[in-house]
Amino acid sequence: MKRLGSLVYGFGETYEFEDRLLAHLKVVIGSKLRRREGFYLSWPLDPDQELGRTSLWLSPAIPLQFHFSADESPTLNKHWLESMMSSSYGPLGLTITEEPEDTSRAGRPA
Repeated sequence: MKRLGSLVYGFGETYEFEDRLLAHLKVVIGSKLRRREGFYLSWPLDPDQELGRTSLWLSPAIPLQFHFSADESPTLNKHWLESMMSSSYGPLGLTITEEPEDTSRAGRPA
């Protein structure tokens, strides 16, 4: 079962994400905000609900919290982090995608 955490944006708008994805977002978003970079975070809406996407403007001036349902931190996928960081510089901003295979861990337990 995948554990759901949440991203709290601004003064209380909450968005649920799987803990694993949220951990990767935290690293990339934290890195960009430390450099005082503003950018969009975008993701498609749940296909079971409706078509479309959500985009949030993230900047150091907007409060942001990460809440995880699990106590332990997941092992991070370097390829996913690099892909996320790369997309964050494009016109659509940081776009959530499926996790790519981490070939550096292939065949080894997490």
